[in-house]
Amino acid sequence: MSRPAGTKDVDYAQSMAILRTRFEWVMLIAFLIFLAVVPRIFSPETVDIINVMAIWVVGAHGLNLLTGYAGQISIGHAAFIGVGAYSTAVLILQLGLNHWWALLLAPIMTGLVGMVFGLPSLRLKGFYLAMATLAAQFILTTAFLFAMPGIVGGISGLTVPFPEIGGMSFRVPENLYYLLMPTAVLMTFFAKNIARSRLGRAFVAVRDNDLAAEIMGISLFGYKLRAFFVGCLFAGVAGWMRVCYDGCVRPDIYPLMDSIWYLGVIIIGGMGSTMGAIFGAIFVRLLHEMVLVASPALGSFFPPEIAGQLGSGLGLVVFGVVVALFLIFEPRGITHTWEILKGRIRHWPFVFAPG
Repeated sequence: MSRPAGTKDVDYAQSMAILRTRFEWVMLIAFLIFLAVVPRIFSPETVDIINVMAIWVVGAHGLNLLTGYAGQISIGHAAFIGVGAYSTAVLILQLGLNHWWALLLAPIMTGLVGMVFGLPSLRLKGFYLAMATLAAQFILTTAFLFAMPGIVGGISGLTVPFPEIGGMSFRVPENLYYLLMPTAVLMTFFAKNIARSRLGRAFVAVRDNDLAAEIMGISLFGYKLRAFFVGCLFAGVAGWMRVCYDGCVRPDIYPLMDSIWYLGVIIIGGMGSTMGAIFGAIFVRLLHEMVLVASPALGSFFPPEIAGQLGSGLGLVVFGVVVALFLIFEPRGITHTWEILKGRIRHWPFVFAPG
């Protein structure tokens, strides 16, 4: 990573630090202060959009660790988020636990389910593994719909009470923000450090060349299963956040299209990058909101029978076009462009400080 001229590492701890300069620490503190006052600055509608972004950031981190770092393609991520959500609902409604115990247990349960569907990864890779995870999407969503309707609620789902702390309910977006955003920040911290750990380096080795990784002593089967566990653990946290946001669980909340959107998030943001999951989630959700605003205006130019179909399909068309453009012109995602921009700003007007 490039740094300002004259900034040098004097020990191993400094070379491995995420934040290496005083300016970076100041910017981080300023950003955290900004996050703390967001509900006081923006309208409830805007805060509600930011809450959704926080959920998508955590879900994208999980898929990025699984697909971006470990190279295990998954088209069933929305279903794994659904496992986390349903686990949360069952733990709260059937076992009488509170939301905080559910936050601890639901991700672990989701990770174990992810390991079960990660078993084919030893024999499958690429397109074939994608088809296996697509099967997981249909199996899990069908289970939400028909398996044990007395427990999971069937097609009508389950209504879950909103969490509370000291009498303060997190039902309104402004209060819910202070639950979802700290969770997203904490999970981002975990995702960044997992990627920098021995586990993350093993994921990258398996992704880049699994035969070479196996020769070096890396257990392919073990680390692939760990990748599914960790990725689905993040999905379980996102599922818990989604329950806190919706106040319910239903099978239609976790469709196949959301799994495809999550893949688009890490492609647009930049696969194999923690910042890529954040950039991608923000970009895709903003794109979704812009499409919702633009659809009525575009529909006014067409007959009423066509306008309704245009509004329902415009988001998918725009999403597909954007993903295709990124794959063609910037396959490494927004993160790569951001790193180039930072380097140019940091080195302006000289590459090195004048002597």
